[in-house]
Amino acid sequence: MRRKVNFLPNIITTFGLCCGLYIIFKMNMLGPGEMTRDILISTTGILLLAAFADLLDGAVARVMKVESEFGGLFDSMTDAVTFGVAPSVIILKTLSLTPGTEWSYLMTTAAMIYSVCGVLRLVRFNVNSNKIANDQELREASKKNFTGLPIPAAAMAVVSGNQLLFSDEFINISTITPLAHMWTLFSMMILIGYFMVSQWKFPSLKTLRIKVTSFRQVFFIVVFTVFVVFYGFVQHLDFSFAFIAWGYVIVAWILSIIRVISGKRLKTLEDFEPEPDEIEEEQ
Repeated sequence: MRRKVNFLPNIITTFGLCCGLYIIFKMNMLGPGEMTRDILISTTGILLLAAFADLLDGAVARVMKVESEFGGLFDSMTDAVTFGVAPSVIILKTLSLTPGTEWSYLMTTAAMIYSVCGVLRLVRFNVNSNKIANDQELREASKKNFTGLPIPAAAMAVVSGNQLLFSDEFINISTITPLAHMWTLFSMMILIGYFMVSQWKFPSLKTLRIKVTSFRQVFFIVVFTVFVVFYGFVQHLDFSFAFIAWGYVIVAWILSIIRVISGKRLKTLEDFEPEPDEIEEEQ
């Protein structure tokens, strides 16, 4: 009976991996210029399901107390495929660049940089997790934030930015040229790749706490949530998705910058102190 229970977190992880593989295979079956907004939205929905599975498998493993080295490595490999490779494929397929052109080489390079940075981010996370495995104090501290942008959040930022630039609503209100469009995606993938391997701190949503002192606050929170969900995501899906995904990245980065500029005097942001930028070598 115990063996069957232990399989549950890995089954959830497998579902996330299948989501990533489906996106990659689906994108490869599309011909040049066949990408549509409906396909892009459905693909994003599958990626969001994978992100939910990524949160769920770890939570299930902790609740059942069946965390294992195999499960951790399997989860990292899944994240590398689903959030490291699939977003790059989505962007390259969305642009439908002619093979052999200068821009095809540049965008392929940006896609590879993003994917490689994602893998490096996962490797560093696993190495650090092993180092603090036996230190309860360090483990608790590590749960407050992440060093480097987590790869699921990176994938959401990249995909949401691409979806926004591809949307009819954005095209109707902007005069961005195809060249500027490609430069924007190129810069976006390089920037997100850098954030993943950087020493900047990003908060963990698992430790997010909102203090509510009155029913009036509860009422306004409910109204705001309903407004965002039913108006923002129904009427302006592309803008709302990009706002949330990039809002997380930008706010965390700004908090870290404020911490650096304040010269460590601002104690309330001490959790956002960037770690020393160094590489440890083992002989």
